[in-house]
Amino acid sequence: MSAFEARKVAERERKKEEVRKRLMEASRAKKAKKGFLTPERKKKLRKLLMMKAAEDLKQQQMLKEQERQRILQERIIPLPDLDDCGLDLHSDLFLKLLMMKAAEDLKQQQMLKEQERQRILQERIIPLPDLDDCDDLEEVYNQMRERLIALESENYDVSYTVRQKDFEINELTIAVNDLRGKFVKPTLKKVSKTEGKFDKLKKKEAAKVDFRSNLKQIDKNQFAMEEEGKEKAKADWAK
Repeated sequence: MSAFEARKVAERERKKEEVRKRLMEASRAKKAKKGFLTPERKKKLRKLLMMKAAEDLKQQQMLKEQERQRILQERIIPLPDLDDCGLDLHSDLFLKLLMMKAAEDLKQQQMLKEQERQRILQERIIPLPDLDDCDDLEEVYNQMRERLIALESENYDVSYTVRQKDFEINELTIAVNDLRGKFVKPTLKKVSKTEGKFDKLKKKEAAKVDFRSNLKQIDKNQFAMEEEGKEKAKADWAK
């Protein structure tokens, strides 16, 4: 084996080694680009998220059902045990007891509402002191003035917030309609066709102007004698 062939074989091996090294670097770079979330891990993560969302939804439904049952138990009047009292459901005494119970509950609710109303009034209304003392009167005036300013500022803030919310709701509604492709049709006024036709006829009649009605009428036989005299004169001259 000559030196030339040995050099050629060594060159070929060197090129193969370079190609192998380049391929290994490319495979490493490709693996590095994939990152932590591989397709399999993404599927598992999506499945876990779906399971978590389903569990949260189920828990929320259970809480809503418990709240519903609690409200029903508070508002529904408990019926007495009919086996112990020996009453019939359709008897007058049973109906009378139910009506008395309902009236009592209604009266109690009205009393609670009245108490709440009185409490709110006592909190908001400033008690008036003895008006003989001018210092107390001035103090009451200052308190009422400060209270009025605070209420006006609160009313302005609430009104501004409501206007902002209405504007945002309107903008969101328009955006949703644009996304869905639904446009609100404006309400059109009903116009009768007969009135429109009559208006057009009136306009046409007003546009037409009768010039003959404005002219002065003259008798046609006013100049009849003069015309006959002219004809006779022409006849004599012609002779």
